[in-house]
Amino acid sequence: MDYEVTSLTVEQTRELGKRLGECLRGGDVVALIGDLGAGKTAFAQGIGEGLGVAGPMTSPTFTLIHEYKGYADESQIRLIHMDLYRLRHPEEAEIIGIEDAFVDDAVCLIEWPEIAKDYLPDDRLSVEIQGSGDMPREIIFRALDSSWKQRLTFLS
Repeated sequence: MDYEVTSLTVEQTRELGKRLGECLRGGDVVALIGDLGAGKTAFAQGIGEGLGVAGPMTSPTFTLIHEYKGYADESQIRLIHMDLYRLRHPEEAEIIGIEDAFVDDAVCLIEWPEIAKDYLPDDRLSVEIQGSGDMPREIIFRALDSSWKQRLTFLS
């Protein structure tokens, strides 16, 4: 199932991320797809806000992984934010322990997930952001598992 939403501003992109963050729960994996400048960081910051992450969130471009404390369903969870842009070979995703992040007490958000597609769980939400610069963004939410349909009602 696919849902497509248009975002006209960075604030709207961040708000969509926040709304998604409010319906995430431990064990969820979100694959964030988009070109440089598409708004992935703004969307990720919104997810963090929706999960109650305190303090600023930045893209882990150089460190590959940032971890934050947040809350889902009134339980403390970890938000594990990965940026795989600098990886050149799929095996590098395994070396950094990507699969270790797919656990029940964490939400895993992965930017540039294409390099690690063979390591990602089937039950994940893909969010593709199309557009850059001052142009509107088309944000496509794509899930294979039907359980996402109930949680993504804020998109309809």
